Amino acid sequence: MAAEAAEERPVDRPCPCGSGLAYGRCCGPLLAGRAQARTAEALMRSRYTAFVERNRAYLDRTWHPSTRPADLALAAQPDWCGLRIVATEQGGENDDQGLVEFVATALAGTEAITLHERSRFVREEGHWLYVAGQILEPDQDPAARGGKIGRNDPCRCGSGRKFKKCCGR
Repeated sequence: MAAEAAEERPVDRPCPCGSGLAYGRCCGPLLAGRAQARTAEALMRSRYTAFVERNRAYLDRTWHPSTRPADLALAAQPDWCGLRIVATEQGGENDDQGLVEFVATALAGTEAITLHERSRFVREEGHWLYVAGQILEPDQDPAARGGKIGRNDPCRCGSGRKFKKCCGR
């Protein structure tokens, strides 16, 4: 059902993963099951988009069975509004494992939340899977640790736009 809902959204809209590509040329085909992620970073971006869209089926499909939770409680998730890839190690088209470090920003009411994680991925039978993530300490910048954000403050997702013109819409 969630994959169908994602399919109904316009494919020419910007992809939520922040790649700069249209949804239909980026994460859309992955979430719809028409394509596979070619790299660990592509899987990371598509999983972020699945969290944005609360697409449990895709998250289950791309989560390694050895670490997949029984209950993900997507309804309790905050509203994710920005993703920035910090670094990648391996995870290319010819690798069998990879690491992706990212910072994701979300809103829980008027509170901004920042998740800084280093995620581990493996490729099994040609498919990239998320294994586990290590949560990293928040940046020293108080804005990166969360808290109330003003409408005219810079958006914490890293877009360079004001909050009211970005995640605060």
